[in-house]
Amino acid sequence: MLRGIVEQEGISKEKLEARQAQIQEEASKRFFESASQKASSLETMTLKSPALKSRRRVLDDYDSIALERILGTSDLFPISYLQIGLNAGQSICRIQIRDARGRSLGYGTGFLVADNILMTNNHVLDSLETALDSIAEFNYQDDENFMPCPTHTFRLDPEQFFITDKDLDFTLVAVKDNPSSEKQPTDFGHLQLIPTAGKILEGEYVSIIQHPKGGPKSVTVRENKVSSIFDDFIHYLTDTEPGSSGSPVFNDQWVVVALHHSGVPDPNKKNAWVGNEGIRISAISTYISENYVSYSATEQRILTKVFPNLKPGPSSSSQADGYDKSFLGSNYIVELPKLSEEMENDVSRMEDNNYVLDYTHFSIVMCRSRCLAYFTAVNIDGNQAVNIKRSGDSWKFDPRIPESVQYGNDLYAKNDLDRGHLVRRLDPVWGDKAQQANDDTFVFTNSSPQHKNLNQKIWLDLENYIMQNAINHNLKVTVFTGPVFRSDDMVYRGKFRIPAEFWKVAVMVRDDGKISATAYLQTQKNMIDNLEFAYGEYKTYQVPVTSIEDITGLDFGNLYLHDPIKDRETIGHVIVAPEHIKL
Repeated sequence: MLRGIVEQEGISKEKLEARQAQIQEEASKRFFESASQKASSLETMTLKSPALKSRRRVLDDYDSIALERILGTSDLFPISYLQIGLNAGQSICRIQIRDARGRSLGYGTGFLVADNILMTNNHVLDSLETALDSIAEFNYQDDENFMPCPTHTFRLDPEQFFITDKDLDFTLVAVKDNPSSEKQPTDFGHLQLIPTAGKILEGEYVSIIQHPKGGPKSVTVRENKVSSIFDDFIHYLTDTEPGSSGSPVFNDQWVVVALHHSGVPDPNKKNAWVGNEGIRISAISTYISENYVSYSATEQRILTKVFPNLKPGPSSSSQADGYDKSFLGSNYIVELPKLSEEMENDVSRMEDNNYVLDYTHFSIVMCRSRCLAYFTAVNIDGNQAVNIKRSGDSWKFDPRIPESVQYGNDLYAKNDLDRGHLVRRLDPVWGDKAQQANDDTFVFTNSSPQHKNLNQKIWLDLENYIMQNAINHNLKVTVFTGPVFRSDDMVYRGKFRIPAEFWKVAVMVRDDGKISATAYLQTQKNMIDNLEFAYGEYKTYQVPVTSIEDITGLDFGNLYLHDPIKDRETIGHVIVAPEHIKL
């Protein structure tokens, strides 16, 4: 999936220059506004200052005079400083911005932040189309004899991975291997990004390795001080030129503290500069953290390599609308089922003590001891349904609760168990947030172990039937789903307790204006006695809503009053085809 793509009508040199001018104007405004509002500097900093305490965390214990350099009492460096900087420079490349015809429109700088993952500015690579046409050139530099080094060129692969944001002016994009090249991107190493703030202080010096004006790789070493630090940006006086956009800004430990993106023009002198501005790496990390759950499993896997110590924070999913109890209409309020006191004492809670996990158009309540959902609740809008093709089978943990209370891939390896979607993948996929809803369903909180024959046959037919009726009749449907937890559920591989039955309650408003609430029970009892050689009959029943309440301990309020089979004495009837369902 591609995130934050900026739509455009084709790239041009004029558009690139206009965007750069806009960025310079915004940087200039921040720069001069801060001039009269200076924060504390190193001149008044003591060894006990909280900011200095944070800064010391990224110092090497063997660099005995690192602190003296920060405090300005020494200019001495170990000779290894130069070698470390040389090593850091290997992962930095020139980006040639090209149009669809291969014509060069300009240059930028980028650097590898994980295997085959490049970071640069949004205004350098602002869209999938631009990235597809542009190239990354590594080792574009002169050797000790001032002769050109062999350059290694690679195409970008935004279709595999591409995340960008215009406000923070950053882009992360995958880089393709080049079969005809003697070296591949991984041969150039990468720069580790540290998510936390505190890697640079006002008054410290910074260094930048860059491709000025698209020329060979160059470096400015500790030339000027950091003048201002904001939440998202820093200002510094190091010389940079056009083409340096996307360069890494280093502290004295060659740790990346910012992504360079603009010069600050001198308002009193044409073509002169009073400073430079970079986006703090901690700000980019915070942005990724806040949106983490909304990313696909593939994106999350890559992002945890870019930011190894990333701590996912509140996300778009944790702030999603979730299940809507008034979805069927203001006159048809359908509350979430109530848990018994015993069940409520065994829920997985988030840090705010809430136990309802909201996703896009659905919500989940988890049983802590069983590591599976008590129930899921989804709103289906047949009138706004979007058919998004399944692009993979990559699942992720929900970071809002511990991984230890979610069954993961260890359960599903080398057997006939499927990661059964409790909320069917396409059910919440409607409206403007269809893609996000699709991605949200691939979370382990929404999975339950189901034998492949159960997951792919009658139960799927039932789910398809409900969804198809919603689409055909422009219906809104609310569906609750969950496993049946029994004390005699089999224990698999010594720790996984496998439910033998699953239930579903579908609620909709019929043409006559009355609510219909129907319940279903699916058993896989005969399938899981021997998971390696499973066979046997399995059945789907339509049962009274009260039967689901009896076997789960959930309370569906007055839904039983709207059950078309509530008055029948039978415990249920077998469903072998959609026409046997009684709505």
